[in-house]
Amino acid sequence: MELTLLRGVTQKRAKEFARLNITDTAELVRYFPRAYLDMTNRVSVREVYHNDTALLACRLVSVEPVRYTGRMKMVRALLEQDGDNFTAVWFNMPYIAQKLKPGEYLFYGRVQNYYDRISLVNPSFEPLEKNHRLKGLVPVYPLRGGLTQRTIRDCVASALRTEKIETVIPPELCRKYALSSLREAYAAVHLPATQGQMQNASERIALEEYFTLISAFKLIKGDKNEARINRYSVTEREVAAFEKRFPFAFTAGQQSAVRAIYDDLTGPTRMNRLLQGDVGSGKTAVALTGIFMAVKSGFQAVYLSPTEVLAAQNFEVLKRIFPEYRVEYLAGGSAAKEKRDVKAALAAGEISILCGTHAVLQEDVRFCNLAFCVCDEQHRFGVSQRNTLGEKGVSPDVLVMSATPIPRTLSLIFYGDLDITTIPDKPVMRQEVSTSLIPAYKYDDMLAYIRRETRAGKQAYFVCARIEDDEGQVTSVTELFEELKGRLPEVRFALLHGRMKDREKSAVMSDFKAGKYDCLVSTTVIEVGVDVPNATIMVIYNAERYGLSQLHQLRGRVGRGSEKSYCFLLVGNESESALERLNILKTTNDGFKLAEKDLELRGSGDFFGVRQSGKFLSDIKNLRYSTDVIFAAKKLSDEAFERRLNTEAIRAAAMKKYDSLKDVVLN
Repeated sequence: MELTLLRGVTQKRAKEFARLNITDTAELVRYFPRAYLDMTNRVSVREVYHNDTALLACRLVSVEPVRYTGRMKMVRALLEQDGDNFTAVWFNMPYIAQKLKPGEYLFYGRVQNYYDRISLVNPSFEPLEKNHRLKGLVPVYPLRGGLTQRTIRDCVASALRTEKIETVIPPELCRKYALSSLREAYAAVHLPATQGQMQNASERIALEEYFTLISAFKLIKGDKNEARINRYSVTEREVAAFEKRFPFAFTAGQQSAVRAIYDDLTGPTRMNRLLQGDVGSGKTAVALTGIFMAVKSGFQAVYLSPTEVLAAQNFEVLKRIFPEYRVEYLAGGSAAKEKRDVKAALAAGEISILCGTHAVLQEDVRFCNLAFCVCDEQHRFGVSQRNTLGEKGVSPDVLVMSATPIPRTLSLIFYGDLDITTIPDKPVMRQEVSTSLIPAYKYDDMLAYIRRETRAGKQAYFVCARIEDDEGQVTSVTELFEELKGRLPEVRFALLHGRMKDREKSAVMSDFKAGKYDCLVSTTVIEVGVDVPNATIMVIYNAERYGLSQLHQLRGRVGRGSEKSYCFLLVGNESESALERLNILKTTNDGFKLAEKDLELRGSGDFFGVRQSGKFLSDIKNLRYSTDVIFAAKKLSDEAFERRLNTEAIRAAAMKKYDSLKDVVLN
């Protein structure tokens, strides 16, 4: 139902909801709270210890004009409670000043107490209006624009009364396992009476989502044990000789992975294998060895990369390692004539290895005898894109790779159709990266250090989350680029982000790798596979907004040469949970341990993101549930399919979300 049909939702307010990607009541009831305030737990500011979080009822006395201190924008408000004066401060959120007026408020946030000087840091707040008395557990939603907590609560309550909410889990299984009502779960998660009720409701909704997801995967993945069609003639001796083309000896993990691929390609069934390994574990060398097995046997191979930057880098490696074979490049940014020539030669069988981006998936790209497909950084591609790649040949063997370690609990469920090979070790020459949290007062010292290092010939990355700073909450890459040029005028800076044209991105990366720039200011487009051995410093802004696995990926862009490398984490919100997570990153460089810890701390919902279309699973990331829910959902899905219970209804529900599911990726 359209939002404007709800009482109190005008066209203007509907546009504000649209900024939150909420366009109808179905999406509104799935806009789950990010936190809950316990109204029975209001405290006196005198009782709060340093770094505690607290709910304070107090009077807002005044708001100071926005201050600009270096790269920071600060809003400060004077508060009073029972005769005690203290302050609230917000960093890089200048719009807050327009929302605050003198009066009675509830503030919730982390308290700093230095020498009896008390302040709340980046607290959430809402007015204690007349006849508006909040009781029990009160939901707190992510906000943007002119929307308030009360507005969202009222609209959600109205939408829950009108929206049709039904389970897709067969009634036989609901009765057998005594599953609670899905409608009641939605109501309870938005306005729970107790913490226990909120937890149970979250788990019931998550169970429904994972049941639908896992069932959909079953429907679209196809048969794992497809009989082999392409017969490989390469010998083990030839494979061993090929490995000597690399300037390093393969580790035990790499050798084991090569053996698994060889056994697959000479076995009775088609290969469908996931190769995962930590940053720098040598997955590319293993993949190239698999490609050699194919081209040596007379077949074609394709190497698919998620970005032109990475594809161009892989193309150079392929040309160097395979000088006796014709290797070509195909990407969206390629010239029209180049595309035509490559496509014609590919169809004629004149090209042995094609390296490219999503452009390879286009319908008019045809191979002569494709037998081996490599999908690099597979977590950046959707399910349907990987399937399309596999349809380019006659039952080709598929190797998908990931440098984002996937927790075992998730990989067993969502990659159950794949044989999984893990490279546990790293090349001997790989450097450990020293990781530090940089407080605001040491920011200038960090810049001075980077200035000295660039004078000595080293290079650095500066990474932040947004392209444009529309809300002021996250440092903007364009704003940061301009600021750093002003702060360090003698340093050569380049800018890189996802909205640039592919040719521009490739040119910037090539120039940075060639040493024409000292520092690269970028969004997370550089997280995947970018290899610049001379880059020794990684600076990440608002590090608390990333998962541990993504931070580990970004950190992995340095330490790729012989020089000692460093990762500096800048924190915008120093909450206790954020600092706990980031301190874990300081103490380990093991991506698999970090992935499991990330799953434990953030929940499995945050491991999924959706690129290009839809929001499948991303909207349940605020729910509180354990990984046991995922296993329970898999058990229910398995039983439903085995017993053929309501499979048409399950199929309809799963395929209704297929447009989103095909682009689900692991973060």
